[in-house]
Amino acid sequence: MSRLFKSLFGQVVLALILGVVVGLVWPEQAVKLKPLGDGFIKLIKMLIPFIVFGVVVHGIAGTGDLKRVGRVGIKALIYFEVVTSIALVLGLVLAWVFQPGVGMNIDPNTLDGAALSSYKDNANKLSGGGFTEFALRLIPTTALSGFVTGDVLQVLLVAILFGCALALLGPRGARITEAIDDLSHALFKTMGLLIRLAPLGVLGAIAFTVGKYGIGSLKQLGMLVALFFAATIFFVSVVLGLIMRISGFSLWKLLRYLREELMVVLATTSSDSVLPQIMAKLKALGIRDSTVGLVIPTGYSFNLDAFSIYITLAAVFIAQATNTPISTADLLAILAISLVTSKGAHGVPGSAIVVLAATLQAIPAIPAIGLVLVLSVDWFMGIARALGNLIGNCVATVAVAAWEGDIDRERAHAVLDGRAPGHSAP
Repeated sequence: MSRLFKSLFGQVVLALILGVVVGLVWPEQAVKLKPLGDGFIKLIKMLIPFIVFGVVVHGIAGTGDLKRVGRVGIKALIYFEVVTSIALVLGLVLAWVFQPGVGMNIDPNTLDGAALSSYKDNANKLSGGGFTEFALRLIPTTALSGFVTGDVLQVLLVAILFGCALALLGPRGARITEAIDDLSHALFKTMGLLIRLAPLGVLGAIAFTVGKYGIGSLKQLGMLVALFFAATIFFVSVVLGLIMRISGFSLWKLLRYLREELMVVLATTSSDSVLPQIMAKLKALGIRDSTVGLVIPTGYSFNLDAFSIYITLAAVFIAQATNTPISTADLLAILAISLVTSKGAHGVPGSAIVVLAATLQAIPAIPAIGLVLVLSVDWFMGIARALGNLIGNCVATVAVAAWEGDIDRERAHAVLDGRAPGHSAP
C-alpha cells in the first residue's frame, strides 16, 4: 500500500476517493474546489504548444527523410477518416435501434433556449464557412499566433514547415535541431513538476462534480447517457481492440500502461490535461518521434472517435425526443455533415454542444432547440468522450507506426509486458 500511494497512479486514485467523500459530506464547500481542477488543466495547457512544436520539429529535422514524414501524414489522415466514419455510423445505428428519445414527447416550443445563447456564435462560425473556412483557420495570423491562443493545429503547421526547413539546411540546421531537442527536454522536465499537482486537480474536479450534481445523479441520467457509455466501451473494446490486434499488440496492455493518464482524464474530463505525458509515453514505447509528433496533435482534432459517436447519437435522440420524423436521407445528411463539423471541435469552447448545434443547423428538419435536453447531461457524457478520444488517438499512433514500420516492436512488447521500464514525464 505504501508503494502504491507513493506512485502517481495511487495518489490520483486516493484523490478521486477523497473528492467523492468531500462532495458527499460537504457539498457546498466541494463546489468551491472547482478552481483546483481548472487551474491544473490551465497549467498543463500553457506548455502544450511548445512541447508539440519541439517534438515535431526535432522528429522531422532529426529524421531528415521528408518523404517518410509525408507518408506518415497521409496514412494518419486515411486512418482518421475510416475510423471516425465507423464511429459516426455506430452512433446512428445504436440510436435507430434502441431509440433512447422515443416516448419523451417534448414540444420544442416549451423549451427555453436561453442556456444555449453562449454557444450560438461559435456554432455559426463552425458551420458558416464550411471546409474552406475551417482550412483557413489552420493558418495562423503570425507564426506565433498559435502559441498565444493555444491552437495546436496552427502550432503543428508552423512546426512542420520549420522542421522541413531545418532538414533541408543539412549541417547548418543540425545545431538548431539539437538546441530544440534540449529545449524539449527542459519542457518535459517542467511538465514533470506540474504533473505532481495532478492529484490536487483530480480532487478539485471530482469534488465539484459530486457536490453539485450528487452521487445519485450518476444513476439517473437516463438511457441516452447509458447508451453512449455502452457504445464507447463497445467501440474501444471491439473496434480499437481489433485494430491493436492487427497491429500486433494488446489493447488491454496499452490501457494498463496508460492507466495514470486515463485516471486524470476520468476526473478532469479533458484529454488535453495529459497530452504531453501521452506523447512522452508513446515515444518511450519505441515509436519514432516524428510519428508521435504528427499523429497525436493532429488526432486531437481529426480523430475524435467517442466524440463522433456522440454527435450522431445525440442528433437522432433529439429528433426522437421531439417526435420529429427523420428519413433515411436525413440520417445520411447527419452522417455527411458530422464528418466535416466534428473535425473542427478541438479548441472550441463548449465544443460538444457547439458541434452538435452546427450539425443541426444544417438539418432544418431537427429542431436545434432540442439541444437543451442534451445540455443538462453533457458533462457526464464528457467523461466517456474524453476517455474514448484519448484511447482512440493512442491506438491510432500505434497503428500508423506499425503500418509505416516506425515502432520498435521488441521494445514495445517489453514495455507493455512490464519487462522494461516505461516512462512517465520526467
